[in-house]
Amino acid sequence: MKASKFTEAQKAFILKQGEQGTPVAEICRKAGISQATYFNWKKKYGGLLPDEMRG
Repeated sequence: MKASKFTEAQKAFILKQGEQGTPVAEICRKAGISQATYFNWKKKYGGLLPDEMRG
């Protein structure tokens, strides 16, 4: 699996936009990721702070 081009902080920012009610499709379009990627990150990192995401 290839390493992500996004840092933990960028992923946290993207996920936070979703938590604040921004439509997932819009977030993904702006970030240049697929919705599948967004939901994978959400499942993996949901509720974690950037410094807790390294696991």
